[in-house]
Amino acid sequence: MTNEQLIPFFQAVEGAFSKAIVSNDTRKIDKFTADDWVLIDAQGGIISKQSFFSVVENGQLTHATMTKEVLRVKVYNDVALVTTRGQNTGTWQSVPMQADEWVTDVYRKQHEQWICVLTHLTPVKLPG
Repeated sequence: MTNEQLIPFFQAVEGAFSKAIVSNDTRKIDKFTADDWVLIDAQGGIISKQSFFSVVENGQLTHATMTKEVLRVKVYNDVALVTTRGQNTGTWQSVPMQADEWVTDVYRKQHEQWICVLTHLTPVKLPG
């Protein structure tokens, strides 16, 4: 796959992954994440897949919208580093939330499918 093909390809992958998260259905999210997937964020640190799925399943965390713009893709054999700017809305413990973040998703190619093994979130700091 050429560099020109990587961004639109991973834009589609990220779009499908985002759609799964907005479904708030862990069975759908599971299809995009490795068993050992972790989420790293500024509030919770390293969050295991099990912990993330638990808060989604019990309704503590919901997502209503999620968009990501793929800005950079680097592929190293069966590993891809995908950098995006993402925005999402939803609720955390029944309180409305919205986020604007730099997102790095690390994918591993497994049986001809790209599976996310790590998601790292960094809040966008706006000037001012």
